[in-house]
Amino acid sequence: MIQFLDIKRLNAPYDTEIRTAIAQVLDSGWYVLGKQVAAFEQEFASYCEVKHCIGVANGLDALHLILRAYGIGPGDEVIVPANTFIATWLAVTHAGAIPVPVEPEEFTHNIDPSLIEAAITKQTKAIIAVHLYGQPANMDAIRAIASKNKIYVIEDAAQAHGARYHGTRVGGLGDAAGFSFYPGKNLGALGDGGAITTNDDQLANALRKLRNYGSVIKYHHEVTGFNSRLDEIQAAILRVKLQYLDKDNILRRQVAAMYLNKLQDADIILPKVLDGVEPVWHLMVIRSEQRSRLQAALTEANIGHLVHYPIACHQQAAYAENTWPKLELSEKLQNQVLSLPIAPYLSENEVDMVANVIRKNLS
Repeated sequence: MIQFLDIKRLNAPYDTEIRTAIAQVLDSGWYVLGKQVAAFEQEFASYCEVKHCIGVANGLDALHLILRAYGIGPGDEVIVPANTFIATWLAVTHAGAIPVPVEPEEFTHNIDPSLIEAAITKQTKAIIAVHLYGQPANMDAIRAIASKNKIYVIEDAAQAHGARYHGTRVGGLGDAAGFSFYPGKNLGALGDGGAITTNDDQLANALRKLRNYGSVIKYHHEVTGFNSRLDEIQAAILRVKLQYLDKDNILRRQVAAMYLNKLQDADIILPKVLDGVEPVWHLMVIRSEQRSRLQAALTEANIGHLVHYPIACHQQAAYAENTWPKLELSEKLQNQVLSLPIAPYLSENEVDMVANVIRKNLS
């Protein structure tokens, strides 16, 4: 059996170090906004090659708080990818603003820069660029449009820890970036966690207040803030795993290369990587009009697989009251995409097993 993602197997190499880190937090007697969070913020900012990292409770909060800190709210519009996890849209909604969806590029599934400008109005305040599946979006084109229209660029880097775009790490490609440390991420905690990275001093100061009840000094509340703080235990775990992130991403690239080689002649659409981009392969997503057949075959062979994402955001019940434009490509993708197992620990033999099932069951 090959699980889609085996979290225990993923964390096994770091088990002793993780347990030691947790014990250190327990022994310290300080569990919220202590030395571990401060150290992780410094280390992750350095890793992302930016000035500031602000630890928060999860990836959704990271995006939501960025919007709040920029003063984006009711009456404002935010450009979002039509094809993404719903958290990207929810962040905009939670801020009181309106998500404005733009269709993806055909072969990267990231937001299509050529369609963004037509979606901008006088109410547009920001673009959220999602680095979907671990591949950075076309940031040069997105930043050029944003600069021309004087709007913010916010990265949703929840799936792209460590990826580079023309040599620059994600997290430093826009005005600010939101990360998730959900356990299955390339840099995953053992529970929920998130962070914001930015080079903007003023924004960083505002975010540190917003995440902590609007306060920097205890019992002095300057703004109406939130309770969204990265836990000390999760920060300690992340500090351990951050040391190995680049190594794990190299292994993911090797697994992805094996898939691309072994499936190059199969009757499927494989992921395309843009020039100058170094993806980190959070997901390995193929496309097929025979997806149901492949799903049944993989299930029969005890091979895990998922669909990211089976229902497009604009078709979710949460957004049923809104009127959306026709989003043909996003709807097409949701009926064709199929995510295969990918992780640093996968062997070539396991990749062979997956690839053989796919090749065998395409007519």
